[in-house]
Amino acid sequence: MSDTQKWPDHLWIVRHGESAGNVARNAAQAARAAFIDYGVRDADVPLSALGECQADALGRWFAGIDPAMRPDVYLCSPYVRARQTLQRILDQCGIDDDRIVQDERLREREFGIFDGLTRLGVEQKYPEQAKALTLIGKFYHRPPGGESWCDVILRLRSVVDTITREHRQRRVLIVAHQVTVLCLRYLLERMTEAQVLDIDRQKDVANCGVTGYAFDRSRGPAGKLVLERYNFVAPLVAAGAPVTTESDVPLGPK
Repeated sequence: MSDTQKWPDHLWIVRHGESAGNVARNAAQAARAAFIDYGVRDADVPLSALGECQADALGRWFAGIDPAMRPDVYLCSPYVRARQTLQRILDQCGIDDDRIVQDERLREREFGIFDGLTRLGVEQKYPEQAKALTLIGKFYHRPPGGESWCDVILRLRSVVDTITREHRQRRVLIVAHQVTVLCLRYLLERMTEAQVLDIDRQKDVANCGVTGYAFDRSRGPAGKLVLERYNFVAPLVAAGAPVTTESDVPLGPK
């Protein structure tokens, strides 16, 4: 291995399994309701029964990888649904979950005054903010008390710095959230606003979908991470676990 390699050998970024919040959100949107009844704060929303099945299926896929190629560094958002997803993945691999490192920088995007509202709810309760969101777009628009995508990207820049400093030449698994996955792609692939929003517009990140990178030593003097797969859900399909793609809320302009 080259001493100049600053990247992990492999990096997997996984969105958490379906959560009880995803289910509540779908019900609210189907009923054209303004509010989503989570029952708890967003950080404490657990996996749904289906989300547990999805995490187990993905865990079995990781368990089937050559042990010498499996992840050996485990990072996750501190939100319950992300922690539970990673715990279930590691259980299937026979790995103790006390090796999980929770990192608050990987948390869900902060929605501020939009928290718990559907897009209809935002339009009804905060019409001026709804207009601003439509005009500015979610990449730059920051709801009062919340974050834009740029704010998420700012904190994720330091996550990338940590990975290159502490986990070079390792095999890193991250479990986080939809916007986290997309914003890490933006950073790792040096995208523009238009490029990352186009990817988001095409399809939501699937629950337990895998975004995978591998280090390619042929890419320049120090090599680079190269995208191998995105929104990879074959492990779920093979296990018969339904694929779900509920997006973040409130829904931004497409």
